[in-house]
Amino acid sequence: MAAGETQLYAKVFNKLKGRSTPSLLDPLLGMGFPAHTALKALAATGRKTAEEASNWLHCHCNDPSLDDPIPQEYALFLCPMGPLLDKLQEFWRESRRQCAKNRAHEVFPHITLCDFFTCEDQKVEYLYEALKRAGDRTLHAFPSALPLVLHSSISYLGFFVNDSPADIIREFAVMFATEASILAGRQPWGHGPWREDTQVPIQKANCTVKPCTKQLHLTLAHKFYPHHQRTLEQLARAINPGHSCQWTAALYSRDMRFVHYQTLRVLFQYKPQNVDELTLSPGDYIFVDPTQQEEASEGWVIGISQRTGCRGFLPENYTERASECDTWVRHRTYTFSAAPDLSSRKDGELSSRRDGEPNPPSSSRSLSSLQSLQVTGRSVLVVRHGERVDQIFGKSWLQQCTTPDGKYYRPDLNFPRSLPKRSRGIKDFENDPPLSSCGIFQCRMAGEALLDSGIRITSVFSSPALRCVQTAKHILGEFKLEKKVKIRVEPGIFEWTKWEAGKTTPTFMTLEEMKEADFNVMLLTCYQPRLPPPGVAKASGHHKCIPPDHSEALIRGILCACPDSGLGVILVVGHGSALDTCTRPLLGLPPRDCTDFAQLVRKIPSLGMCFCEENKEEGKWELVNPPVKTLTHGSNSAFNWRNWIQGN
Repeated sequence: MAAGETQLYAKVFNKLKGRSTPSLLDPLLGMGFPAHTALKALAATGRKTAEEASNWLHCHCNDPSLDDPIPQEYALFLCPMGPLLDKLQEFWRESRRQCAKNRAHEVFPHITLCDFFTCEDQKVEYLYEALKRAGDRTLHAFPSALPLVLHSSISYLGFFVNDSPADIIREFAVMFATEASILAGRQPWGHGPWREDTQVPIQKANCTVKPCTKQLHLTLAHKFYPHHQRTLEQLARAINPGHSCQWTAALYSRDMRFVHYQTLRVLFQYKPQNVDELTLSPGDYIFVDPTQQEEASEGWVIGISQRTGCRGFLPENYTERASECDTWVRHRTYTFSAAPDLSSRKDGELSSRRDGEPNPPSSSRSLSSLQSLQVTGRSVLVVRHGERVDQIFGKSWLQQCTTPDGKYYRPDLNFPRSLPKRSRGIKDFENDPPLSSCGIFQCRMAGEALLDSGIRITSVFSSPALRCVQTAKHILGEFKLEKKVKIRVEPGIFEWTKWEAGKTTPTFMTLEEMKEADFNVMLLTCYQPRLPPPGVAKASGHHKCIPPDHSEALIRGILCACPDSGLGVILVVGHGSALDTCTRPLLGLPPRDCTDFAQLVRKIPSLGMCFCEENKEEGKWELVNPPVKTLTHGSNSAFNWRNWIQGN
């Protein structure tokens, strides 16, 4: 940090130190932390205690951005508490389970009062003062109950706040915005610009807070798929807006650098094996920029740790997607008086608008009645293959295990014991690699877990890639079905090659060769494949990764081939792309764009699963939790004892 900026923060501290109330800065400065980093730590932890700020500073000792004068972003929300919040959270869970995640799930239930704005670290306390002043002035006029009216459109569902109560809330937001802009916009150390002997100009930094003066609303669902609208409306009608509720105005902050990043939550501990890897602890949050992952190999991502501020590689299967608001910091709140229980009131009337035209509300159903109507039929389990050998040993894996006379040998225990015979020789394995030894073990573990879950596999479809046929065989082996259930080799499941430049369709083993290698595959005399590989099929357009008609015809063809599966499971073994292309047509979702598709495929680990169930009563398919847990493990690098001895 420049000398002028350091002197500026020192002068700010001297002014704050002169206040009558004890400053949280005192103990931090007493520990030897510079004023600018101490203020940054206080802002990042919500200015709660000096101990929290001290812990934050110790964790961020290697943070390359620690000295950067980047302020936090702040926003003011009106949040429900009590029974109404319980009902809203129940809606959040059920809507995500039945209709998948939408934009509303990224944030807790709230009414936005002021959009995000920036405020310098040393002026955050002025925001707290502005909240208290605005709250005190509005407290007696604040409505005892908010009239919430349910509104719906093709991509939005939520409660609108109408009439005079909405005007009072807007006045409260305007008061806060005005007070915050005045208090935090002024310079706490004097009037006008100030320069030191270094002649470094210090300009007045404005804090501009914009209140929300348009229609106040509490969003229930946003940017969902149109065919989910009816289900979401039915779930929303189960919420009685007249439930007793205490409303709290809450001031939150977030790190403005990561607004457009993905947020991951760490599930398992990880100790770095290389200097460019992150240390992970359960509960950590990692910010990942999806557009900056070119350097990351398969199964890994580059991210920035919220806990330490450091950047590095991490195994993606040690994490799960988190919500946007999980990393927000709650600073101060102002609670208004609790409302009386209005449960005797009727549910909020649904004003459903499509293209601007009002429609009469449809008949409502309770949440319990919706659940009782779910009658399941067929199920489709889509599984990605296990770890393949080139994933571990690279593109030159075949050269590593081939003798000068063209024979296979096992240079590492993670190479398979042997390779099946192919008419054209070992060369064809280069673009059609087998599973590694660990990959075979993964498949057996997954098969064992599926057996323990109680599911019944009635049909199996596999990509013609050797690694997929092997995966299907080892899963069936745990069910003792490898001789009873035949594997139907479906070329249409093979990953589409046009989205990856320079990749061509490999030469697969013939069904006769698979039969000789002890794979219980169904010959062409018994099963005719539905489609050729999508990389060979003529694409209907270049803007999609998988031609829409291909995906639709493939999964419908598989279902038509299994009309009597009953309550059994149709197992589809393919590639990472199959988890998307074999489920979206069932759910009525459109194909993804190429950019989204490529990023998605890269993130799917070995033995990743998607599970779809048919709801016969509703006449639709639903994505549900797979019958088994995920499989997570760490890497194990090669060891050369000779180099180790010489190195010591």
